[in-house]
Amino acid sequence: MARNNDEVYMSALEGKSIPILTLDDKWHQLFTQTEMTPEIEALADQLNSLVERDAKIRTETKNIKRLKKKMLDEIVPLRDQANRSGSAKIEHEISERTRLIGECNDKLASRQDELLDLSRDIYDVDYKLMIETMKACYETLHDNTDEIKALDQWVSQVRVELKKNVIRLQEREMENYNLYSYMHQIFGPEVIELFDLKYDPDRRHPIRRPLEGDEDDYVE
Repeated sequence: MARNNDEVYMSALEGKSIPILTLDDKWHQLFTQTEMTPEIEALADQLNSLVERDAKIRTETKNIKRLKKKMLDEIVPLRDQANRSGSAKIEHEISERTRLIGECNDKLASRQDELLDLSRDIYDVDYKLMIETMKACYETLHDNTDEIKALDQWVSQVRVELKKNVIRLQEREMENYNLYSYMHQIFGPEVIELFDLKYDPDRRHPIRRPLEGDEDDYVE
């Protein structure tokens, strides 16, 4: 995809939400109708890895926040006890929890930075996957359209030929009917029956006659 086209698409998509395609069942259903290209497979794998990493970091962030809250909740009563007793042991416990809270803050900041990077990477790969998906789908649409046009032309030609052959069929049936009728009138049924035994018209060339009131319909 050319850079200028990418810029046009990016401008058109600015401010619009793009779903994470590999998490969308309808996106997967597209590939029951068209083939998944190697580019799409590679981008889908990359996107899935990023999404999995994002989910892992978010889970870790929740766990760290839970631990931080626990440490904070424990410090308040410990500080009250330390103020009353002046116990060095309690002061050590407070110090240890304060240290853990600091570690939690550092980890949260690190996770937050990584989540921001992941968010940008996910959008970038998702965008590229969308473009490759659209290219694959439109290529299939164009191929199908070309085949549809060719088949439609073939069907139209066959219809014309079919109509011509139906007319020829009716003309030949009428000719047989007229021939047989005139032969009966000229030679008589007894002579015709003798020839019928030899030529077996019912098997080799059945004689049909038009139905009354409709010249396009015939009976044996």
